[in-house]
Amino acid sequence: MAGTHRTPQRRHPVRTLAAALVLALAAVALYLSQAPSSRPAAVANVQPVAASASPSPTPSPTPTADPAAAVRTAAAGVAAQGGVSVAVLDTASGVSASYGTGSFVTASIAKADILAALLWQRQQAGRELTSSEQATAALMIEQSDNDAADTLYTAVGGAAGLDAANQAFGLTATTAGADGHWGLTETTATDQLRLLQVVFGTDSALDAGRRTYLQGLMGQVAADQDWGVSAADQDGAYTLKNGWLPRSATGLWVVNSIGRVTHDGRDLLVAVLSDGSADEQSGIDTVESLAEAATGALAIELTG
Repeated sequence: MAGTHRTPQRRHPVRTLAAALVLALAAVALYLSQAPSSRPAAVANVQPVAASASPSPTPSPTPTADPAAAVRTAAAGVAAQGGVSVAVLDTASGVSASYGTGSFVTASIAKADILAALLWQRQQAGRELTSSEQATAALMIEQSDNDAADTLYTAVGGAAGLDAANQAFGLTATTAGADGHWGLTETTATDQLRLLQVVFGTDSALDAGRRTYLQGLMGQVAADQDWGVSAADQDGAYTLKNGWLPRSATGLWVVNSIGRVTHDGRDLLVAVLSDGSADEQSGIDTVESLAEAATGALAIELTG
């Protein structure tokens, strides 16, 4: 899903006119340097070209970039079934933008939150993950193993433990799933963007070593889960966690994706949530289109 952009060659009409002006003036100077008797009659009426003949360059318009509006417009143009929301942040400038409101169930993107919570709890206690916990964490993130998630959700203290960690992370609109149902955790795209800042940002409740550990697992997801926000990446170094879940009441699909990508040379964090797709593939297509639209719009606005 990596891609490259080749910049087309551009012509410069102002430079071409300037070159023609130089040649014309040189011809006139040569003509005037000759004696009157030796001047060719064919150029007897040549006059010097006035410098004012070169048009003044048109001033560049004053930038009126509005990243938030650009992202909203781009995301609104994506055809989608059901409800959608996307949030994106440029790590260099700190500029972020979002589209869509409301809460969505997390499905398996909650697994990144569960591991972040466990790492935070162990950090608070001055402990590292045990070898067993590390093996379980790898299964949970890389393979999206549900049994592993059950084990670590219990380890963090279930809903109460996850909610406490999320409060420390600054997630104000996320409520952990009750009765062990971590996949029914309620969240928003902007809260998932805050979680990504915990995982990838330097101003984080997690120390550098724990952030690097979680990033590493998110960079090694199984090949059959290599979809979602990675569609917006252009250098192949993306990291992500996806979630997908058919709702028992409606048969419609929840499909979500969160992660870090590089687009137009910019390091971007992006979270895409959706609910109401007819099938899993439709949800994946929606998520990928939203990721591409939002990251592309933000990168263009910031790059100018």
